[in-house]
Amino acid sequence: MSWLRSLHVQVLVSIVVGIALGHFAPATGEAMKPLGDAFIKLIKMIIAPIIFCTIVTGIAGMDSMKKVGRVGGKALLYFEVVSIFALILGLVAVNFLAPGVGMNIDPLTLDTKAIASYTTAAKSQSSLDFFMNIIPNTVVDAFAKGDILQVLLISLLFGWALSLLGKESILFKIITDLSHCLFKLVDLIMRLAPIGTFGAMAFTIGKYGLASLGPLAKLLLCFYGTCIVFVLVVLGPVAHWTGVGLFPFLSYIKEELLIVFGTASSESVLPRIMEKLERMGCGKSVVGMVIPTGYSFNLDGTSIYLTMAAIFVAQATNSDLTLVQQLTILAVLMLTSKGASGVTGSGFIVLAATLSVIPGIPVAGLALIFGIDRFMSQGRALTNLIGNGIATIVIAKWEKDFEPRKFQAIQSAEAESACETAKVS
Repeated sequence: MSWLRSLHVQVLVSIVVGIALGHFAPATGEAMKPLGDAFIKLIKMIIAPIIFCTIVTGIAGMDSMKKVGRVGGKALLYFEVVSIFALILGLVAVNFLAPGVGMNIDPLTLDTKAIASYTTAAKSQSSLDFFMNIIPNTVVDAFAKGDILQVLLISLLFGWALSLLGKESILFKIITDLSHCLFKLVDLIMRLAPIGTFGAMAFTIGKYGLASLGPLAKLLLCFYGTCIVFVLVVLGPVAHWTGVGLFPFLSYIKEELLIVFGTASSESVLPRIMEKLERMGCGKSVVGMVIPTGYSFNLDGTSIYLTMAAIFVAQATNSDLTLVQQLTILAVLMLTSKGASGVTGSGFIVLAATLSVIPGIPVAGLALIFGIDRFMSQGRALTNLIGNGIATIVIAKWEKDFEPRKFQAIQSAEAESACETAKVS
């Protein structure tokens, strides 16, 4: 029974039990929400200091600050190219599969109370506000709010300043030791992952119910199918180019994938995925820069969701869109998909902001997909996580800061462990 000690087995069991509880005892399942929220809050409370320590020690340990700009530039270029592929794939898929055609919904009959807060927030969001918000009011404020981009900016500046003092600085050693301590803390918190995923899954099924998936099952299937195609057709060849391979990488992060699926949040494994990418051979400085930046700028799953949701609303409400209007949506999403990152309900906020630019699509149509957004967020989070992991490996190899032998050694060790477990069984 040693296999029960495996974290991914425990998380998988907790997801199944959570679904069962939410389905057969909805009220009790909904009451489990604090368990999921508490686990995510525990993770979020250490994200900012981990990002700070990782980036600062990574930059301070570099021989040249030119690498920082080079890594950042390559990462942003890669993010933009892959995001465009995701947006286009979502647009093509929703037009070809047409999940909303035939619903014939009158926008005037929709109850928009549930989405009112998101449409209001959309009016206050702009690209300029987003970039200005990267600069925190104070250093403490950035860490208090846990804003990833603000912490990233502070870390870059602090790391640059520390690099001028040299690796022999006492402060460098203190931050390095603090980093090791924080990752040990992550390991302790991750032991609670089965409880967190159980609570989150029980709440989701208890509150929204499996029955709510029926009317919009076609949209869900189209969305998840498109995400799978994106991972296989777009990210698969990229992973193969790195020499790691898609399926070996997915197997390597299976625990993180299950936790993200259970909690519907990719942030729940941010510290853990950073640690695993370093362990598999990616340079510390590359991991420290690419992962935090990617969580705001490389949202592949969110990009697919945004294009599909926007066109779905148009199809369901019989709003005819010209090719020019659809291309306009694509162009707008290239900007707005970055403008609300890190904001709760960002998918709806971005959608509302985008639809307001296209008069042909009623914003009230967002009420159609509000009930299943939680289920779609799981697909978004999974695709985002996979995309950011592969992006980090790509940039590390591009920078010649990737040691594939470390990953090969991990695979060999896991294979030996699996053989021993099979013998014992």
